[in-house]
Amino acid sequence: MSDTLRFPAAGLRRRLASLLYESLLLLGVLAAGFMLPNLLVGVFFEVAPQGWFAWLHATLLLGLYFVHYWKSGGQTLAMQTWGIRLVDATQDTPPQFRRALLRYLLSWPSLLFCGAGLIWALFDRERQFLHDRLAGTRVIRIK
Repeated sequence: MSDTLRFPAAGLRRRLASLLYESLLLLGVLAAGFMLPNLLVGVFFEVAPQGWFAWLHATLLLGLYFVHYWKSGGQTLAMQTWGIRLVDATQDTPPQFRRALLRYLLSWPSLLFCGAGLIWALFDRERQFLHDRLAGTRVIRIK
């Protein structure tokens, strides 16, 4: 049985609510993994990272967070709360590392170009975001 029959695509409202909740949770991730180390380096060594390095640090930290959770179980904490899961578009399994990484990298332009990749879901036949369509992933409802 294919996952399209077993698990329907998650609704747009549910995914956007999960995205909003995720943004709140990311404040803690960034505080622990970005702000705290930079604060300690600044206090003890009296140096501040260059602007490009700070952006690179934050981007890599978020990438580690998302790719780890997506490939290990297909869900971040916010996705668990809202009953959705990221799966490979052709299987009922969490995406492999490469596919999860591709989704993460494609999500940046999807969000930063005025949310064009999110607006795409209004016209997509399965209501998937553009970065999901391009990465070969799907967000499904499990509750």
